Amino acid sequence: MSRRASLPGASELFRLTSPASSPALDRPPSPAPAPGPASAEPPADADHLTRNAARSGSGRTKHDAKITVYVSGEELLAMEQARLTLRAKHELIVDRGRLVREAVAVLLADLDQRGDESVLVQRLRAVDEDGGAES
Repeated sequence: MSRRASLPGASELFRLTSPASSPALDRPPSPAPAPGPASAEPPADADHLTRNAARSGSGRTKHDAKITVYVSGEELLAMEQARLTLRAKHELIVDRGRLVREAVAVLLADLDQRGDESVLVQRLRAVDEDGGAES
């Protein structure tokens, strides 16, 4: 009898655990254009509505892109405190990534709706007026 442990191979470790053609992973078919006059233009605010529809956090899904953001110790502590507050007072369990994605979605939606009066523009202008030094 061999004393060596029998371990699974790489093909067993990295195999798909769901059907290859999962409906959740398939892209929805693009709708065929509705018949009508070729010169019909979409409403002026259609692009604005499309952007606002996309301005919600993506939640816990597989993401295609990644960025790295450096934060100060105080910012990280504030984020963790917010995460714990969401869990304790609102029964919402979120990770830091989702918290950041939701915050970005809220800021971008505010920028789309309010433009120069948005929180993002006002804060970035305040930083520029302080000589460009970020706190």
